[in-house]
Amino acid sequence: MKKSIKQYIILSLFCTVVLFACKNEGAKATANNANNPFENQVDSILSLMTLEEKLGQLNLPASGDITTGQAQSSDIGKKIEEGKVGGLFNIKSAEKIKAVQQIAVEKSRLKIPLLFGMDVIHGYETTFPIPLGLSSSWDMELIKQTARIAAQEATADGINWTFSPMVDVSRDPRWGRISEGSGEDSFLGSEIAKAMVKGYQGNDLTKNNTMMSCVKHFALYGASEAGRDYNTVDMSKIRMYNEYLPPYKAAVDAGVGSVMASFNEIDGIPATGNKWLLTDLLRNEWGFNGFVVSDYTGINEMIAHGMGDLQQVSALALKAGTDMDMVGEGFLSTLKKSLDEGKISMEEIDTAVKRLLTAKYQLGLFDNPYKYCDVNRAETEVFTDENKAFARKVSAESMVLLKNLPAGRHGGNKVLPLKKQGTIALVGPLANTAVNMAGTWSVATKQEKSIPLLEGLKEVAGDSVEVLYAKGSNVDYDLKYEKNVTMFGKEIPRDDRTDKQLLDEAVTVASISDVILAAIGETAEMSGESSSVTNLQIPQAQKDLLNALLKTGKPVVMVLFTGRPLAIVEENENVPAILNVWFPGSQAGLAISDVLFGDVNPSGKLTATFPMNVGQVPIYYNHKNTGRPLSNKEGKFEKFRSNYLDVRNEPLYPFGYGLSYTNFDYSNLKLSSETISMQDTLEVFVDIANTGDYDGKEVVQLYIRDLVGSVTRPVKELKAFKKIELKKGETKNISFELSVEDLKFYNSDLDFVAEPGMFQVFVGTDSESVLMEEFELTE
Repeated sequence: MKKSIKQYIILSLFCTVVLFACKNEGAKATANNANNPFENQVDSILSLMTLEEKLGQLNLPASGDITTGQAQSSDIGKKIEEGKVGGLFNIKSAEKIKAVQQIAVEKSRLKIPLLFGMDVIHGYETTFPIPLGLSSSWDMELIKQTARIAAQEATADGINWTFSPMVDVSRDPRWGRISEGSGEDSFLGSEIAKAMVKGYQGNDLTKNNTMMSCVKHFALYGASEAGRDYNTVDMSKIRMYNEYLPPYKAAVDAGVGSVMASFNEIDGIPATGNKWLLTDLLRNEWGFNGFVVSDYTGINEMIAHGMGDLQQVSALALKAGTDMDMVGEGFLSTLKKSLDEGKISMEEIDTAVKRLLTAKYQLGLFDNPYKYCDVNRAETEVFTDENKAFARKVSAESMVLLKNLPAGRHGGNKVLPLKKQGTIALVGPLANTAVNMAGTWSVATKQEKSIPLLEGLKEVAGDSVEVLYAKGSNVDYDLKYEKNVTMFGKEIPRDDRTDKQLLDEAVTVASISDVILAAIGETAEMSGESSSVTNLQIPQAQKDLLNALLKTGKPVVMVLFTGRPLAIVEENENVPAILNVWFPGSQAGLAISDVLFGDVNPSGKLTATFPMNVGQVPIYYNHKNTGRPLSNKEGKFEKFRSNYLDVRNEPLYPFGYGLSYTNFDYSNLKLSSETISMQDTLEVFVDIANTGDYDGKEVVQLYIRDLVGSVTRPVKELKAFKKIELKKGETKNISFELSVEDLKFYNSDLDFVAEPGMFQVFVGTDSESVLMEEFELTE
């Protein structure tokens, strides 16, 4: 078939652009690069594009059901060939992705490669603990390595873009998506954000084992009213800047390549269409140069917010700074009309297209569109023995020992660690469910390959231990509720026996055992997106099971599965040992057993406060004082003070809390000076001694308090931490260095300042158990 002269000219120009890109040695740019080395190439391509092709680059549909060999004939395949697609997400396997990429680079007119994204949230096929659990390790190098392994595996399977990390600060455990973030503290969240971005993107995005990161959800999503997902957020700018924005900025400063807009509104305007947020703050103030993608149908959903029809909200999103439309196709279907009517400009469209094309150059896709499509890599680099071993280590490091007392009333040895002898009863609906071990947002996980607790316990215990198993109860008495919380292939088959028969079997098994492990709590989908709750207690069926096990008089260990802080006051009062395992990932059963038997000494610390009850929510350590704070240290009720009639102000477990099988004593807190100037640094010293019977790891936490400020300041703020390892009987002197930057905050003018005055320094094992000294900052 003959081509026209015009077609030959276009093809020749495009080939020249691609050839120039292949020879460009500036391709090792990180994602957030102020001096775009690809500007000439991007402009050359842009000059060849029709309006329809430009709008196509801004379109991000879901992959649908594309099977190998059928990509060309699928509806999405036709759109790609027509230049109406800029990227796809949720398609897995190098073979499938290569087939789709071939359509873009061999069949479409301009042969522009596609982005391929996926929610690689806490691992790929090798799945690590849910992010809230992972944050409880307080180990930045370990967290960075989980992202590095996730990128290695995902890119081996064809994926080059991940919708992670999720860095939303959240202080409300009713919100199900608290499981996807790093808890309540902006300083710790910022450190984790940097580690994750660097883990995914590495130092060179052109390598085939690095992928572009997308920080989300920008912004403030974790502060939704009533803890209800997608709900309204309303807060002052000063609170945004000091408490909620820092983790997003940390990701931007680390070079993150893309940002996802959140569903909520900010100052009355949904984030997806909020120009102050996406342009004034993100780009102009913070210097972000990557691209912004909406969340799933986030543009369309502004209609329900009351921002206009699809044409209006699409124009609003583009003008605000949203570059890519996920799933909704509002850009594709309405922006031409808005352009014709003068409601948007070609410059605004071109700016968004340039950002998308630049990202593809940064990933090296113009150089080699198939760089992520090596099927041999997928066979040798995904779910390897080495990665599984690391996942087992990470999972154990994330678990938090909440309680550990002697089994009997008259003292003796503590319940944990268990001995590898005798008979153990493993009871509970979470004891033998492989599909629930990875937790929420584990879309690439092969759930059936995860190791449940029953399997792991038998392997780690060895032949000298007899393990007896009974389910004990269903997840909940309510069948309808149970179906809602065991979705997406994570069903726990409901037992047809009566509740009494299940309970009787469990009690019989428990009565002939030396110790009882009660594997109870949440299922994987009881937390996560669209999993908000008003009740933070364990389901009643499981509470009844636990109470029956306690009545046997045998030592009970509660192995708590959860994706959020829970109100477990009754359990804390009655159960001698509680190990919070979160959702530990694909090696769950082995990692839990490693901790239960003491092969690993637990060292996790909470990154979100556990409340006494839901009425305390939101509850967090770095709150501010009122003018009438509670004056007594016992937390007893005082009239005309800021407290409750029916419960103490204090949480059940505070931020930073976590026990060990050994004991750590803190002493000799010293400061290098009682006074520092704006140019000085302050050194903080403390002795940590392991006075127990086991080697162990401890997270040493440093907090400050600004005693007098131009605006009110929190009672404590985390400013530094170190995870150290101590042999039994060993003492170490630990030092920290504080600079004036650590003392700064945003004042009422949103200036980032340090103010002269008195400060307190706290160092301890959690946010409440601390030593304290004071110093003064002078001009």
